[in-house]
Amino acid sequence: MSQLARVYIVAGEMSGDLLGASLMQALKARYPQIEFRGIGGPGMIAAGIDSRFPLETLSVMGLVEVVKHLPQLLRVRRALREDALAWKPDVMIGIDAPDFNLGLERQLREAGLTTMHYVSPSVWAWRQGRVKGIVRAVDAMLALLPFEAAFYEQHGLPVAFVGHPLADELPLVTDREGTRIELGLSPSAPVLAVLPGSRANEIRFLGATFLDTAERLCRERPALQVLIPAANPLRRVQLEALLAQRPELERQVILLDGQARQAMVASDAVLLASGTAALEAMLCHRSMLVAYRMAPLTHWLARRLVKTPWISLPNLIAQETLVPELIQDAVTPEKLAGQLGSMLDDGEARAALEQRFATLHAELQRNASVRAVEAIEAVVAGRPLPASVTSTVKKYETIRRAGSE
Repeated sequence: MSQLARVYIVAGEMSGDLLGASLMQALKARYPQIEFRGIGGPGMIAAGIDSRFPLETLSVMGLVEVVKHLPQLLRVRRALREDALAWKPDVMIGIDAPDFNLGLERQLREAGLTTMHYVSPSVWAWRQGRVKGIVRAVDAMLALLPFEAAFYEQHGLPVAFVGHPLADELPLVTDREGTRIELGLSPSAPVLAVLPGSRANEIRFLGATFLDTAERLCRERPALQVLIPAANPLRRVQLEALLAQRPELERQVILLDGQARQAMVASDAVLLASGTAALEAMLCHRSMLVAYRMAPLTHWLARRLVKTPWISLPNLIAQETLVPELIQDAVTPEKLAGQLGSMLDDGEARAALEQRFATLHAELQRNASVRAVEAIEAVVAGRPLPASVTSTVKKYETIRRAGSE
């Protein structure tokens, strides 16, 4: 077994912090004396990382917004490169944040360090030529999803399909009624969970529209219970300000501190911003409506670059439209309320979708962090990665096709 003593990890946002914390815990279980350094959030710090910069340093949303912060990001990347080379880790692992991490990984690999990337960039969706740069930047890719692993196999990059830690963490059977009781809700009245995002800009672009949607639905359904998880104290302040402008809605809303997962499990339907939350809602087996709005120039660029027909992970995993998606000008209270009203009223369709999500959930449960550790050990030791993902991908395709029939 390879001996790992030092691992340099750089996460770019809260979803990466969750993945990083789980990976660190799996590494510590095998190597109790292991040391970690790089960038992490609260989960990774609790797991023992020496974080050289705050996680928020890299949490910049959108193409246009990144340009504004580029000088600072370049300074941080130079500092991390020098820090990693001086520390001499056994391996450097970038978690997500590909625009930042792949450049750092390439620099460190050229300097002689072993590098890996955890969470595939969306190279299968747009600018597929980027895969050549990824091949130069990393020794191997750790992919969370089977269609990603198949893509890298086709391009000759060593890859391990490890599954998704969230799929391991979340149970295959959820307790909707018990969770409602825990949250102080009526077990029998309908519940809508509203998740407008974890970033300030997401609340700015989506918050008012999401609350107007909830207000419209509450007028039509006086018994509707609305749960709104605030991702952090700053987001809570933003949401409280928006709710104060809607006193009638405020009476039907429970504003939670975190507890996004409990809100989803308790719900009949979920309104959310595109992102990892959509995957989590799928793994909670809940019907959802995905909506996203961004800066106009960012959207203009994205429309010309993105090739995939979907933006949400449930649809990408299934390779079909299981979840409705509304983007940019289509994100209006009228359209959102119309879609969500249909979901809330059609219990039979909700039950069928919940069963489909449970099937996809089971396929993604692979003990991801342990599989990632095994892949890291193999790469550091110069051994081939664990068995090819081809058979797993074929099995996944069979299950996917069976579920769509």
